[in-house]
Amino acid sequence: MSNEQILKDKIPPHHEDAEKAVLGALFLDSDAIMAAAQLRPDDFYSLANGKIFKAICAISDKANVRPDEITVCDALQQSGELESVGGEAYVHSLTGVVPTSANIEYYVQLVLDCSLRREMIKITAQINADAYNISQDAEESLDKAQSLLFKLSDRKRKMDYRKVGVIVSQTIDIIEERKKKGDAYTGIPSGFDALDKMTSGFQKAEMIVIGARPSIGKTTFALNMAANIAIKYKHAVGFFTLEMSDIDLVTRMLAGEAHVDSRALQTGFVSTRDFSKIIEATGLIYPAPLFIVDMPYMKLQDVRTQARRLCQKEKVEIIFIDYLGLIASDVRYKDRYELVTEISRSLKGLARELQIPIIVLAQLGRTAEASRPNLASLRDSGAIEQDADVVMFLHRERKSTTKPGEGEPEAIETELIIAKQRKGPVDTINLEFRPRFTLFNEKAIEHH
Repeated sequence: MSNEQILKDKIPPHHEDAEKAVLGALFLDSDAIMAAAQLRPDDFYSLANGKIFKAICAISDKANVRPDEITVCDALQQSGELESVGGEAYVHSLTGVVPTSANIEYYVQLVLDCSLRREMIKITAQINADAYNISQDAEESLDKAQSLLFKLSDRKRKMDYRKVGVIVSQTIDIIEERKKKGDAYTGIPSGFDALDKMTSGFQKAEMIVIGARPSIGKTTFALNMAANIAIKYKHAVGFFTLEMSDIDLVTRMLAGEAHVDSRALQTGFVSTRDFSKIIEATGLIYPAPLFIVDMPYMKLQDVRTQARRLCQKEKVEIIFIDYLGLIASDVRYKDRYELVTEISRSLKGLARELQIPIIVLAQLGRTAEASRPNLASLRDSGAIEQDADVVMFLHRERKSTTKPGEGEPEAIETELIIAKQRKGPVDTINLEFRPRFTLFNEKAIEHH
């Protein structure tokens, strides 16, 4: 029996209940459309479900119109497809499939998985047929096979082109806008003056990597910048925490803003005077446009989905991710190198898609303990170094011994090494870390 006969006798992979659940969830919550943004109408095995999804997307693109059973039925009626999808009765029945839209991402993944398998079946059948076609050049068949597989693996990547004249006009508009503003920074300032002077602020579409060995303070440094951006400059910030809980992060923020001993906040031994400082700091933090995503086991798909949602619903302008090494993937890779490469490139692509800076924390290899870190110190993949627009390292010498009776120092000198910057200089900035308050301050600027 030929391969074509075998495939013909088998029912293609599909999940009818998941398809209905996706559509029902979209009717229940129009904001859930972002979770289904990666779907296409032909991802649905049922032609009727695909037509309904297409109508939902078309309505979502219109201003001030919400896709629901009535608007979708009306759209299908106008296009002459209402009866072919099962009529109004079928459309209205979809909201009864799911109680809420909470699990839409799971349903979307089921639909996508089946769609991917169906496409794989089509492509492998085509490749098999071409391989047996001796009238076709072998190199041509191989090139066609590679093209089909690339299209399948890269289907979510959106590519376009524009004439340079259009880009020039847009560029001039941006330059004029900057001139009118008269702002020294073209991007989002971090609150650390020396760093902002070197970078002109964090720029749109850039991926910025902050690397350090454990316990050097990369989370604290990122949190200090996030607090500066949200509290001082009023820019909306997203902070993805995969290692610490959101309560722990806010405790650190309170300690830094109030200049209160962080251990006292953890133990509860807070003086009346310090508690007054905490209340005052709370008044600053509470209204800040800072959104914390706390998920200890976060997959790459989760990061992309939540990032898009934050940008759409909360108008987030910059995202921090703590940290890259803890992001998982739905895809099984042969080794850690391939996984980190995929995550790095995906985050860079996400920064470009959302047109915001994404700051990613990363661990450094053990060699960074013995010497000042450099680009080769980034762990697991050289793709991080290649994809990043800015790479900076936090570095300080660890004390090997502590004298009897000697407590933790009030301030610890720490270097912020700008090791790579596509649009600016590389240099070193001297900071001081105050462990008592979990706070970084600029000490001085020293050029090397």
